[in-house]
Amino acid sequence: MNSILSKTGSQLGARPPAAVELSPQGVLAAATPGVGKPPAYAFEPLPQGALVPGIGEHNLRAPELVANAMRAALGQVSPRTRSVTLVVPDTVVRIFVLDFDSLPTKAAEAIPVLRFRLRKMVPFEVEHAGLSYQVLVETKSECKVLAAVIPGPVLQEYEAAVRMAGFEPGAVLPTSLAALGAIDSAEPVLAANLGALALTTSVTQGQDLLLYRTLDLPEGPAQRLAEVQRGIAVAAAYYEDKLGARPRLLYYAGIGAGGNSSAEDFARWIDDPELTVADLAPLPETGAATPLGNLMSLAGVVGALAGAN
Repeated sequence: MNSILSKTGSQLGARPPAAVELSPQGVLAAATPGVGKPPAYAFEPLPQGALVPGIGEHNLRAPELVANAMRAALGQVSPRTRSVTLVVPDTVVRIFVLDFDSLPTKAAEAIPVLRFRLRKMVPFEVEHAGLSYQVLVETKSECKVLAAVIPGPVLQEYEAAVRMAGFEPGAVLPTSLAALGAIDSAEPVLAANLGALALTTSVTQGQDLLLYRTLDLPEGPAQRLAEVQRGIAVAAAYYEDKLGARPRLLYYAGIGAGGNSSAEDFARWIDDPELTVADLAPLPETGAATPLGNLMSLAGVVGALAGAN
């Protein structure tokens, strides 16, 4: 895992000017044709079962189909480099905000400290897992770190598919963490990203990530709705507890499941009259090389491009 993204923008200028997001629904590609120009987008669907995200087994059940879809989608947005930011489902990456008294400044020395800390926190072998981190807050007495960890075999199969498509993974990000880069606000932010299998909620304040929580969702529509409503309520309560005021605005990204393909639909779904819901990354009026539909949100790739060269 080459880098992670937080609302701070990660390593600004270090990410490629192209991104590709993989999900069970398909492959979404985006690329900026030049400085100051709007991105181009393209979507290629995947057959059901070609990609099944998780941390315990193979995710890409049809690697060649996934690679072909990536090649087709990226080919339509004409990336300027072979290096791309790879955006993966939230459910394959574990995100932690860790507190230390101090942390070594050199990554080669900090990574073993993080691996030791994470050893009992993740349900997979951490020594050979993909691990990346970013310091969020650092003072003389405290160091707050955002860490992202993904099982080694899972990371390898995603990166192998990118290379099979003829490109190189320059950075790897979970979709909701990438999406935070699409939000430009100096105010505290409550955000939600609804995927096919999970809901991720987050709370940020300036450079700090206060909450990042991914919930696996049940398949039944009624149970799914109840779990989403509960997840939003918990995140809103956390926001109020930490910041001393109830949130009034929720930034939303979603896939269209259950008809909630827009902010208005999702607002009706969660039924909270005190919470205004806004699209995190609305569909563009121009730049779509293929019909984008409502199967995937643009937020992940938009955020991934936010700090690109």
